[in-house]
Amino acid sequence: MGKDIREELKIIPAKAVIVRHIRYTYSCRNCEANSTFTPIVKAEMPEPVIKGGFASADTIAHIAVQKYMMGSPLYRQEDEWKQSGIILSRQTMSNWLIKTSEDWLSAVYAEMKKSLLKHKLLHADETTLRVLKEPGKTSGSKCYMWLYRTSGEAKSQIVLYDYQRDRKALHAEEFLKGFKGYLHTDGYEGYHKLPKEIIVVGCLAHLRRKFFDAMKTLPKDKQKSSNAAKGVAYCDELFRLERKFAELSPEDRFKERGKLSAPIFSEFYKWAESLPALPKTLLGQAVGYALSQKEYLKRYLEDGRLEISNNRAERSIKPFVIGRKNWLFSNTPGGATASAIYYSLIATAKENGLNPFEYLRWILGNMPNLGRSGYVDRVAELLPGSTAIPKEVYSPGQDKKEEAKLPWEDD
Repeated sequence: MGKDIREELKIIPAKAVIVRHIRYTYSCRNCEANSTFTPIVKAEMPEPVIKGGFASADTIAHIAVQKYMMGSPLYRQEDEWKQSGIILSRQTMSNWLIKTSEDWLSAVYAEMKKSLLKHKLLHADETTLRVLKEPGKTSGSKCYMWLYRTSGEAKSQIVLYDYQRDRKALHAEEFLKGFKGYLHTDGYEGYHKLPKEIIVVGCLAHLRRKFFDAMKTLPKDKQKSSNAAKGVAYCDELFRLERKFAELSPEDRFKERGKLSAPIFSEFYKWAESLPALPKTLLGQAVGYALSQKEYLKRYLEDGRLEISNNRAERSIKPFVIGRKNWLFSNTPGGATASAIYYSLIATAKENGLNPFEYLRWILGNMPNLGRSGYVDRVAELLPGSTAIPKEVYSPGQDKKEEAKLPWEDD
């Protein structure tokens, strides 16, 4: 007569086990008795992530993903381990993360950087970070986490974080040494001091926000008819056109921008230049920003591959900002540098449809065993897009290029 089926979601808690590696040593008994030489053979054993330690690739990948992707500080993870009957201090976990990043992951990071700098279009952004034991600075002083990433035209996306003790432009210049092309940024003056082979592209999303903030300070009945609202409307029209051009080739997008976007852009600046706004008001600051950034804001019209905003970089730096609210600070510069490496690998994995835990576990299993049978031969084979990455490392049902929003849409 048939059957009824009811489904429900069941949670199976994580389980920690001890894996024992046993390697046998063989010798020839006949040679011992009848020969002057006795051959000895040992079975192969995979190298550990940390020599002399009991941390597996799985364990370190789990700790890293919990902290840098899920935002769970090490003191919370310490309590979680304790609930499973495992005494694992936050200091031990911190040491594991730093040691692993120094020994293995820094080489992957360096290879990713080499690949990043070969691209012709990049995005950059930066945010603050507290590092308690940064030499020469007080514990409350601001340090910075910089971010550099590929643009939408790249087949395999790369997102790299870079820790620095301050916001000086020389850090961006040093990181981007060898790069020639377009760099999407916000209005920070430091980017405008970069070498001439780096062409800075401004962000219209920042411009829109300034007009939007000016509009929101007005009474509701005056907002729609205000000059600030008109500035927002100009920006919205340019963003609307970008959504319309989304599926076009870069060549066709360049042509359509010339026909439709460029006239609106010119009309906006004629209006802004004639606007009698007091410099110290929010509207005056928005107009001042528009006039001072015109050279950089109009550059997206020069090439169909360029984007109208730097929101791609801003969305990439958000996971770090959200995580920072939970773990608050880094203790040492070494810890901050390790954080930059882990955030880079996790963000890059997500951008390319990889499961961050599986990707980290796969990298940490391969790095100590490069060149051995059953493992990859070169660090370059560990990067996203490599044919050496097994299928199970990819997130199920996730397209590599899938994005929740168009990269030029305003947040």
